[in-house]
Amino acid sequence: MAKKVKCTECDAEFEVPDDVVVGEVISCPDCGLELEVVEIEGDTVKVKILQVSGEDWGE
Repeated sequence: MAKKVKCTECDAEFEVPDDVVVGEVISCPDCGLELEVVEIEGDTVKVKILQVSGEDWGE
C-alpha cells in the first residue's frame, strides 16, 4: 500500500513508495515543488517545502 502525500503548495494529493524515509526529498508531480518528508504516520506522509540554504560556493 502506497503512502499518501498532500502538496503544501498546490494541494495535489499523490502517492510515494512505502520505503520513503524522513528527510527524503520528493517532488510534487503537479507543480514540481520539492518537498522534504518530516513525519510518517501510518500511510500518511507529512512534508514541508524544502528550504535551500544559500550556498556561496566560495565566492
